[in-house]
Amino acid sequence: MTAASEPNRVSRRSSRRADTTALPPRTITARTWADVCVIVVLSGIGMLGMSTAFTDAGYLLAGFGGIAVGTLLALIAARYRLPAVVTAVLAIFAYFLLGNAIAIPQQSIAYFVPTAQSLTGLAIGAVFGWSDLLTLHAPVSLPYYVNAVPYLAGWLVALISVTLASRWLIERQRTARRGAMVLIAPIALYLTGVLLGTDQPYFAAVRGIAFAALALVWLGWRRQAGERLAVGAGGPILRRKVLGTVVIVAIAATIGAVGGAAVAPAEPTRFVLREKVQPPFTPLNYPAPLAGFRHYTKDIDQKNLFTVSGLSDGQRLRLAAMDSYNGVIWKVAGAQAMTDGSGSFRLVSSKIPLPTTPFDHGSTSVLKVTVLDYHDVWIPDTGFATSITFGSGSAAPDPEGLRYNSATGTAVLTSGVTKGQTYTITAVNQKVPTDSVLEKIPTAAMQLPPVDDIPATVRAKALDIVAKQTTPIDRLRHLAEYLKSNGFFSHGTASDQAPSAAGQGADRMAEMVTSAHMVGDQEQYASLFAMMARSLGYPARVVMGFAPTVRSGGGPVTVTGDDVTAWVEVPFQGVGWIPFLPTPNNPDVPQDQTPKPKTEPQPQVRQPPRSETKKDDNLTATQVNDSKKKNAGLPFSLPAWAIAVGGGILVLLIIVLVPMIVVGIVKLRRRRRRRRDRGDRAVAWAWAELLDRLDELGYPRPMASTRGLVAEEVADHLPTEAAAGVTLLAVRTDQDVFSGIDIQPTRVDAAWQEADDVVAIAQREAGGRRRALSRYRLGAARRWAARLSAQSAAARDRRQK
Repeated sequence: MTAASEPNRVSRRSSRRADTTALPPRTITARTWADVCVIVVLSGIGMLGMSTAFTDAGYLLAGFGGIAVGTLLALIAARYRLPAVVTAVLAIFAYFLLGNAIAIPQQSIAYFVPTAQSLTGLAIGAVFGWSDLLTLHAPVSLPYYVNAVPYLAGWLVALISVTLASRWLIERQRTARRGAMVLIAPIALYLTGVLLGTDQPYFAAVRGIAFAALALVWLGWRRQAGERLAVGAGGPILRRKVLGTVVIVAIAATIGAVGGAAVAPAEPTRFVLREKVQPPFTPLNYPAPLAGFRHYTKDIDQKNLFTVSGLSDGQRLRLAAMDSYNGVIWKVAGAQAMTDGSGSFRLVSSKIPLPTTPFDHGSTSVLKVTVLDYHDVWIPDTGFATSITFGSGSAAPDPEGLRYNSATGTAVLTSGVTKGQTYTITAVNQKVPTDSVLEKIPTAAMQLPPVDDIPATVRAKALDIVAKQTTPIDRLRHLAEYLKSNGFFSHGTASDQAPSAAGQGADRMAEMVTSAHMVGDQEQYASLFAMMARSLGYPARVVMGFAPTVRSGGGPVTVTGDDVTAWVEVPFQGVGWIPFLPTPNNPDVPQDQTPKPKTEPQPQVRQPPRSETKKDDNLTATQVNDSKKKNAGLPFSLPAWAIAVGGGILVLLIIVLVPMIVVGIVKLRRRRRRRRDRGDRAVAWAWAELLDRLDELGYPRPMASTRGLVAEEVADHLPTEAAAGVTLLAVRTDQDVFSGIDIQPTRVDAAWQEADDVVAIAQREAGGRRRALSRYRLGAARRWAARLSAQSAAARDRRQK
């Protein structure tokens, strides 16, 4: 190369560098705007599928706001040709900055200024909001961050799809396959709306037809023709296009109707994820409520537990319904036993929908409860609640801890009910028909958790009692009346006439039916009646609660531990759960009148001391929750917002650092493998390492066949000093490889040092952004992508010819 050509080469190099680093803003064409509009409309149709999962239309603001934010960021990045990393960072920044006003404005200052709580909600909602939404009792409005789910979904779908349409699709030939790839994200959003919804779909057929028709029409009209037709044939071509569009719409209507019925059919065959996900609250982690029955009657029988106003005469308060028996105790079944049984508690907001199972609607009650000395997770309530609202103040609990089971009409507060709390319950009571009406109605066909270890004596006694009755209500009423008429009441306290052992075990139930006199309290009689009903094939559950005496003048009622009670409920078809009260009121147990035989005096003999003590049958085993003691050793606890922000930062660091670390390890292994070679091969590897490093910095890598040609083209894009080093290394590498002599280690070291010097100069001139991107690039991957692109271009040229 002559000295005269050197200035031309330098000027040529400078102009090429300017072309690659200072590209003008990309123009958003009309075709691209049409593509963006189609993506936004399809995403909106998919977003509407979540309507049945939310309480109000507030989620639509979050969902469509997320679509707008994602679309805007994608268009800005496309116009100014922003790199992928910069686009991702700006998109995450916009997600948090604009999400305060769009998704959770109540937690922001003036509805748009970010706060720690609003930023935490956006982070928590993005990670945990999906699982919370599936375990909420739909429709939902709590927790506050649940609106981050549609906001995130719309933001992510719009960001990906619009980016593909505005940057990837316009640079390639429009084919149906590439267009379908752009629609993957809106289709995923549509399916997400179906899976996160409820058994009642939101206009499934209409949305399915509209989505399919618009997608197919867009794919057909936006497909670029593979050949040019004569201008004079414009009329027939237009007619064929219009006719094809009509056919496509007809096909879309058919696919949408059939597909909508298949993906979102009518209840009960529709598949939704919330029916397959186990709720987070596990009642098996808490002591069975009925196990502490004697605690109320012996230890806190005179304590004022809470006051309640609005209670009617004869109305009972319920704590829990238990439909599982293991031979020892009646308990609340876990959610894994039945998704709609006594153990399925879902997080609810202040408004609670009525159960889907049929029941006769009776009167509506509004109870106001003030907690005194009551401490438990079970909330005293009545009927089927439609709303539960807690009072304000320092004692007010976190409403996100409220769980409700609409199948049993029971509520729990995971943080526990404590003194000073107040709450108001609005509930619809079960209307109980007369026995003459129930005689014509069978019991409901309901599958309850199993009841194990029912004694044979209990089964035989039940069959003997109802031998002459035929209808379910007659047999159940006769069974309850028999227990009330032939049994005697006793809590087993010192003031009671007859002793009464605690517990509901199978041996205790067998003792009641085999002893001369049945003695027990509500705990034993409810358990015995439920076991007898189950042995007869009737679904029955035990309910524990309170039955306070309501004064005729009304006013608040103070509930004490002595007001505790238990009863049994059996479902009747189309009517609901009918209560049965089998506990007798008679406390006078008859005394045995058999005269005792006279005894003759015997010589006194000193007896040895007793080696064992008599077990007190009246003592009730209790379960102690020592979870607080286990956690008492922690020196500190972090607030939820700090954990969420720290987790979000950690996730972001993982996303940024893990790929960089993996790529760095691969590069290090590549260099060590090449450096271990010897002789001319090691020198050739030094040249290959140089080209890979320059390729990863963003410098073009020609597909030439010789090192000299490659060095000449690469040098045009490098600074003068680095260009000279590349040319010199190419010449020396050719000499060492083709000389046929043994290359000394000193020459190998020199070749690698020259390659490292050129890379150092190139890195310094490349700038910070290109150096940062080079940490995520691999020369082998870029060569593979270049070959694939070249093959695609060649195939496209062959098709056009």
